[in-house]
Amino acid sequence: HNMKSHPKSGEQRRDKLLCLLSDGEFHSGSSLAKTLRVSRSAVWKLVGLLRELGIPIDSLPRLGYRMQRAVDLLDAELILRSLRERHVPLQALDVLMTVPSTNQFLLEAPAPEPGEMRVCACEIQSAGRGRRGRTWTAPFGSGVCLSLSWQFAEIPPEFSALGLVVGVAVSRALVGLGIPDVQLKWPNDLVWRHRKLGGILIEMRGEADGPAKVIIGIGVNVRMPASVRLELAKQNAVVLADLYEIAPLRVPRRNELIVAVLKELAGALPIFALSGLAPFRDEWRRFDAIANTSVKVFTQAETVMGEARGISPTGSLLVDVNGKLQEFVSGEVSVRHVPSVSVASG
Repeated sequence: HNMKSHPKSGEQRRDKLLCLLSDGEFHSGSSLAKTLRVSRSAVWKLVGLLRELGIPIDSLPRLGYRMQRAVDLLDAELILRSLRERHVPLQALDVLMTVPSTNQFLLEAPAPEPGEMRVCACEIQSAGRGRRGRTWTAPFGSGVCLSLSWQFAEIPPEFSALGLVVGVAVSRALVGLGIPDVQLKWPNDLVWRHRKLGGILIEMRGEADGPAKVIIGIGVNVRMPASVRLELAKQNAVVLADLYEIAPLRVPRRNELIVAVLKELAGALPIFALSGLAPFRDEWRRFDAIANTSVKVFTQAETVMGEARGISPTGSLLVDVNGKLQEFVSGEVSVRHVPSVSVASG
């Protein structure tokens, strides 16, 4: 059971330094050198390695080094212990400092035994993938980047609805952690007040008849730096939300969030394999962010405007277009906000 990656000793020291700095307090160069059993110039080099990864570290004369804010680091042993206590069937867990893409990491790893999951989480994802070839950025400590690999004995008939079921599971986990008003936007965005809180990306390897290995990638914004929000708003016209903004006084720790999500998925995936979307459809409707709103649907063939009317029994989007109900199996949806009219009082 490979439960922990084995970094080289230089990386181990770098990661240990990160642990020491993760409390957001100042640490003098000499105290860090003593704890890490290296010279002060070696500490300075290790700080440089962390900065290269995009981790903001201040250094001030006489005070030492400090991370700009405290961060709860991912902890493989804690995640493992919590999953065992909750009887989540886990075959392997990799918690990595940095990886190009957690989905890609699992695509390249062997498939887990049927009924068990293989999980990869990371602190920094350098080339995370979103839908339609977009990148999913997650700067250090700002969110949860998680992928799990699962094997279906055979491809479920309603396989295309898997993303909806994963959305329900992640929403359940967030509600259970005290995050209010989470909603789902078809096909696989987590939203809060029409702003993007997270996303789901599903990739598959498998034959038409026989076992299918599925990789489920999940990203949730926990506390996104303002600079990243601005960048995304400029680049992709995406307006973000994060858990810190929704519930500042009870932001779940990231390890806790990962455990809650995996626990929900361990319950939902076998049910989906047996019964498809049906057991989740009503719940999806309760989380539906766009039902009965004016939407624009972009497919490869066309752009359609209409009123969203929920999902079909197989998980396609239903849209009322000039009085006719149309079904969309895939596509991007944008909500057309009606401009509010402001009346001057005087």
